[in-house]
Amino acid sequence: MKALTLALLLSLPILPLSPPRQSRQPSATVTRHSKGGRWYFAASGHAVYCYGPVMTVPRANGELQRVATFCRDGSAVVPLKD
Repeated sequence: MKALTLALLLSLPILPLSPPRQSRQPSATVTRHSKGGRWYFAASGHAVYCYGPVMTVPRANGELQRVATFCRDGSAVVPLKD
């Protein structure tokens, strides 16, 4: 009887103890954005499309500078032409 029980237990498929690992998708913060972007004129003379808010940040010499944030070209901050 013990041999029959042991044979039945060994014939059952072995289930993994941990859940299957799901492949992680890299976050695409720069490449995929929600609607709401806008074109701006950069200080370099180019047009840039940015998704974040326009902010005023201080320069090293103490002056204030307007910048657009989270732009499509991968830049976090782009100085704007006033």
